[in-house]
Amino acid sequence: MAKEAFKRDKPHVNVGTIGHVDHGKTTLTAAITMVLNKKGMAEVRAYES
Repeated sequence: MAKEAFKRDKPHVNVGTIGHVDHGKTTLTAAITMVLNKKGMAEVRAYES
């Protein structure tokens, strides 16, 4: 049972956020994700998931 080949047709970017506690890292990440979602480039998920 061979595995299906991984398609590399989408660019991938890993983004890390660093900063002090309570300085908006999660809020910034959520805002970026919402903008990308409106452009059809990301999926929005609940923080708890």
